[in-house]
Amino acid sequence: MNDEIEWNQDNMLEVTIKQPDDFLKVRETLTRIGVASRKDKTLYQSCHILHKQGKYYIVHFKELFALDGKTATLSENDIQRRNTISILLQDWNLIDIVHKQESENKAQLSQIKVLPFKEKNEWTLSAKYNIGKKVEDEST
Repeated sequence: MNDEIEWNQDNMLEVTIKQPDDFLKVRETLTRIGVASRKDKTLYQSCHILHKQGKYYIVHFKELFALDGKTATLSENDIQRRNTISILLQDWNLIDIVHKQESENKAQLSQIKVLPFKEKNEWTLSAKYNIGKKVEDEST
């Protein structure tokens, strides 16, 4: 299930948004979708929206590491989760997937936690990648 895949920038999932405000809506929504640790009520964000050279992409956080030239062990399941999350966003009219066939390989919904907005403050939301932010070491 954890088959590492060969990845390049052409594998990113291109999407469109209806209006510029939707970028912020999608970005906030993605902070509430990911893999949950129920015992400590932490949600690990799986995907981000990336605006690059006039285009938008929904990317798994490991794709962002790869874009930065860092070692990333991206698996088939990571891509399946990205695709499932993208389809949810499309179903909610937040995005349109440009090449729909690229999102057909999906994960089961049971692998993904969607946190309702009203429960956001009851959970710790954790992003393993921060776009445009230098993460400071909390131990110093």
